[in-house]
Amino acid sequence: MLSARDRRDGAPAEGAAVGLQGFAVDKTFLSSLKGILLETELALTFIIFICFTASISAYMAAALLEFFITLAFLFLYATQYYQHFDRLNWPCLDFLRCISAIIIFLVVSFAAVTSRDGAAIAAFVFGIILVSVFAYDAFKIYLTEMAPRTSQEDQQ
Repeated sequence: MLSARDRRDGAPAEGAAVGLQGFAVDKTFLSSLKGILLETELALTFIIFICFTASISAYMAAALLEFFITLAFLFLYATQYYQHFDRLNWPCLDFLRCISAIIIFLVVSFAAVTSRDGAAIAAFVFGIILVSVFAYDAFKIYLTEMAPRTSQEDQQ
């Protein structure tokens, strides 16, 4: 039997999001190139944060901030929740995230290596690897989303 509340609300439509099911993770995104890049950036940023925490705590804020920004982008892309914010230019925001991370981690990595501490040198090595991952991500974003396209009609 249906209660008064069930009759009033009606049956949920098939496939409708109930509760937190609206935040279902798209597993195909996580295994795509963009998903793997974001996961790699997240892991390397966390490793650098741990290295900076162990050696030079003055630089750990930059790594922690970039960790949370990358985590937010991974969450928004993996749940397809970014599509609710259609007024934002997501490829441009992602490109700017990558470029700012490149600049920040280049500066922080070279500043940290001057301390000649073991964890700081490890943070430098992981920082250079992370800069190359961010540069590749920025290149792929520019190439696929932002570069002007030439069609055959334009060439004629």
